[in-house]
Amino acid sequence: MRQVFKDRDGRLLGWSDRAGARTTGRDENGRMVGWYDIVRNETRDQNGRLVGHGDLLAALISSAT
Repeated sequence: MRQVFKDRDGRLLGWSDRAGARTTGRDENGRMVGWYDIVRNETRDQNGRLVGHGDLLAALISSAT
């Protein structure tokens, strides 16, 4: 399932797609900014570094623009 993120002016910031136990976040150009592991309840950036616990993809996507 895809979730789209837009700013208050309606400009596309990015989106997230869920596949199995992983949700991947992408910026407006389609570059992966990170992923959320549902089983571990961890969000990691594109380099695999732990960002935090819980789904923090919206924060990664909005900070990528």
